[in-house]
Amino acid sequence: MSEATEREAICAIGASIFARGLTSGSSGNISVRTEEGWLMTPTNASLGRLDPARLSKLDPDGRLISGDPPTKESFLHRVMYEERRDTGAVVHLHSMHSVAVSCLAEIDPADVLPPITAYYVMRVGRLPLVPYFRPGDLDLAEAVRGFAGKHHAVLLANHGPVVAGSNLDAAVNAIEELEETAKLYLLLRGAKTRYLTTGQVKELMQ
Repeated sequence: MSEATEREAICAIGASIFARGLTSGSSGNISVRTEEGWLMTPTNASLGRLDPARLSKLDPDGRLISGDPPTKESFLHRVMYEERRDTGAVVHLHSMHSVAVSCLAEIDPADVLPPITAYYVMRVGRLPLVPYFRPGDLDLAEAVRGFAGKHHAVLLANHGPVVAGSNLDAAVNAIEELEETAKLYLLLRGAKTRYLTTGQVKELMQ
């Protein structure tokens, strides 16, 4: 895929995410790995109004090559690329239901959401909770690094999900599945619920 095509894909995905209310304002960011490093959404940019020509182009060490300055959360993406060599794209959102779940005291920090659906298990799997750090705190990068080697998706406490995928479609599909499962979890709270069994989960993971 050419760089021009990758730029257009980031902007199209960003517009779709924004239009469907999965992010708001200038929150959320997207990156895609390239041969020269990675492309990323700029700081203070709305995902609904991205300009392909102004996307941040970074080298493998995260230094700006061209375009607008990258999001201040670029280190979250860099950690995923460093720890997961098969990662082709990373998406981070402040999606409402996922953030709501990240604020609950009752959740298991080792695996935040139960196996409600097969698609959640296949696209997300186990979802650890990363402890809270203020936005932009570089200590958050090291906290995420501690999970990234074993998990392609993490949930930042009181903040939102970060998901890595083999390509942009895979990352987006996984983070949208996570958001829908978070919504289901909140809808089902207090109701007697039938989750997938350990055996069913094992079969899906295989």
